[in-house]
Order: sequence, then structure tokens, then C-alpha cells
Amino acid sequence: MSTGVKETVIQFGEGGFLRGFVDYFFHKLQEKGLYDGKIVVVQPIEKGMCQMLSDQNCEYNLFLRGIDNGQVVNEHTHVTSISRALNPYTQYEEYIVLAENPDLRVLVSNTTEAGIEYLGTENLTDMPPKSYPAKLTQFLYKRYKAGLRGLILLPCELIDDNGDNLKKCVLQYAKLWELEDGFTTWLEDENDFCSTLVDRIVTGYPRDEVEELTKQIGYEDKLIDTAEIFHLWVIGGHHEDELPFQKAGYNIVWTDDVHPYKKRKVRILNG
Repeated sequence: MSTGVKETVIQFGEGGFLRGFVDYFFHKLQEKGLYDGKIVVVQPIEKGMCQMLSDQNCEYNLFLRGIDNGQVVNEHTHVTSISRALNPYTQYEEYIVLAENPDLRVLVSNTTEAGIEYLGTENLTDMPPKSYPAKLTQFLYKRYKAGLRGLILLPCELIDDNGDNLKKCVLQYAKLWELEDGFTTWLEDENDFCSTLVDRIVTGYPRDEVEELTKQIGYEDKLIDTAEIFHLWVIGGHHEDELPFQKAGYNIVWTDDVHPYKKRKVRILNG
């Protein structure tokens, strides 16, 4: 970790979607002087791309294409919002000590649609547990024991009520592991599990254009990402004061109810 880097976000998932969506927004917040903090990426499954990220100093290039306000857009961003990438299967101690970081405030995840599940077979002492919710329960319990405040949780998995379902799984693990009532109270009172709706087509690594884009950026980037310019992030919560995405000019909606936005999206897609 670079000296003086303030790590405020933990992100479970290192795939193209989060790198073309959430990590881009945090990069732009920092670029505009609206946010002070970097992202620590955690690999949610045993095999992933954290080593590849680390090999590139956790930097990559994102190309956004599309039409915005009638104008053709081809935007290139060298994204630097990630401070480091950790694989808890090989760097468990380095990962779990993150829970005791007082600067940490936000958690983002995209562990696929199957990622938010309660297995009920893991233990609190696993290093790490298998499922994402079990890893998260273990992480939050460590934070609770350290006497620190909770987190704003922004799951981006493509399931209905992702925040509610993630919280339900965490509470199930707390019960399975017979964790004290104080932890359950802290979970309820100190943490905001926000259900979200994400909308952006992220086309990922551009195999057919790599040669051309490599010439454009001037060096090899094994993690080049591509996406459409259109974006929408509906978040069931109100944290613009801490995460000023709207102020930065992005299409982020803070709301009490994500459901009407989901209904609209499905109707347009099915139209």
C-alpha cells in the first residue's frame, strides 16, 4: 500500500463490470476533488484477477462509447481509484486486518447472481469462509469487536432486493455462529445495507480492438475495459453527503424505494 493512501472502500469483486462502473465513479469523484479515499479490491473466489491487477499497480484503462445528449462520445480514462488488490485465499491476514481500518466506510460487491447465498456450512474460524456473505459476516464481526462504526453497503449483484438479501444472510450467519446480541444490534443500527439497481452495458476486454487501443495508450494493459456511456445507479439510501455522485454529474438516484426503477427498466427492456 502506498504511504499516505487513505483506504475508504472495500470492494468484493474485481471483474469488468465493477471496474467499468463503480471504480470509474470513484475515480471521477477523486479527480473532481469531491472525495478523498481509495478502493481495496478483494477477490471473492479462489481464482480471479487480483494478481493481474497488482501486477499493473491496480491501474487500467477504460473506454466509454455511445451517444450522450445527441453527441457521439468516445471517452478514455486511466483509472487509478484502486489502491491494492487482495486475495483472501493467499493473503488472509492482510485482508482481515482491513476490518480494523477506521477510515473504511463503504462496501461494494458484485459476486454474480449466485454470490449472495447462505450455505450454512462455514465456520467463523475459516480462513476464509467459502461464501461471500460468510466472509462479510466474519469481516463485520472483526470490525464490531474493534469498536468501529459500521459501513454503507452497496451490493451490485443482479438480484431483487440485493441489500435486504445480503443482510438476511449475514444475520443467518450471526445466528449460526452464535454471535452475541450486541453484534446483531450493531449490524442493524450501524450498517446500511442498501438495495441497488445497476444499469450499464460493460463489454469488457476488447479482444478485437486490443492492438489499436494498445497503440493509443502506448503500452500493454491486460485489463483494458470497455462500456457504454449510458449509466444508472439507483441506491436505496441517502448518502450523497458522503458519496457526492450527483454533484459530480453522474446519473445516481438516492431513493427510499428501488422497486419502481426496476419495474421501469424491465418494462423498457421487454417493450
